[in-house]
Amino acid sequence: MEDLAKAYEYLKQFLTEERLRKIEHFAPDSSDFVLPVLEDVYQFRNAAAIVRSVEACGFHKVVALQEENNFEPNLRVTKGADTWVEVEKLPRNMESFQKIKDKGYKIVVVSLENNATMLPDYEITEPIALVFGTEMEGVSQEILDFADETLAIPMYGFTRSFNVSVAASICMYELKQKLLKSNINYKLDEEKLLKMKIRWAVNSMQSGKQIFEKYMKDHNLVFS
Repeated sequence: MEDLAKAYEYLKQFLTEERLRKIEHFAPDSSDFVLPVLEDVYQFRNAAAIVRSVEACGFHKVVALQEENNFEPNLRVTKGADTWVEVEKLPRNMESFQKIKDKGYKIVVVSLENNATMLPDYEITEPIALVFGTEMEGVSQEILDFADETLAIPMYGFTRSFNVSVAASICMYELKQKLLKSNINYKLDEEKLLKMKIRWAVNSMQSGKQIFEKYMKDHNLVFS
C-alpha cells in the first residue's frame, strides 16, 4: 500500500492541476460493486456506448468476453470515457465466468429467461457481475444455466428487448440508484482506489505508460 501511495505521489507531478482535481473529485465515488460483463459484443458503437454509460454511473471496470470479435469501442462515441474505464478482456468460455465468480461476484444475467426478477423489484445486496449477451443471440444457454440469477427490464410495448447498449445504460443507472439509497459500502477499498488513481494518472499523460514503467523498474516494484 505504501509503495502504491508513493507511486501515485510521483505521478501527480506530471498532471495538470485541473486533471488532478478531477481525479481526486471523482475517484472516491467509484465502485466495482456492479461489474458489467459483455458476451462477445461486436458492434463498436455499442461497445463505446456501454463504456460511456458505465463511466457516467461511477463504475470503472468492464469485462469483455471475446470469441469471434474484439471489443474495440469507437473513441468518438466514448467521449473520453475509455480513459477512465478499465476493460479486462477474457476468452468467452466458462472458465472466465468461474474466474469472475471466484472473485466474489454473483453472476446475474440480463434476460427474460428463468423467471427473471424485474429490475424495479431487484434487491442488490452483494457484488454482482451483470452479464449482457450478444446483439443478435442474447446470452447463451450455457451462461443462463450457470448464472445465479436472471434480471429483466420491464417492457411496455410490442418490442421485446432493448438494444444491448441501452439495456446496459438502464441497468447500470437503476442499480446505482439502488446502491445510493442503501446502507451498503459499495465503494472501492483503499488499495483498489489507489490503483485506479494510478491508472487514471498514467492514462492522462503523454508517454504515461513509459514514465510509470520506468518508475516501477527503478524501484523494483510490480503493479497488477
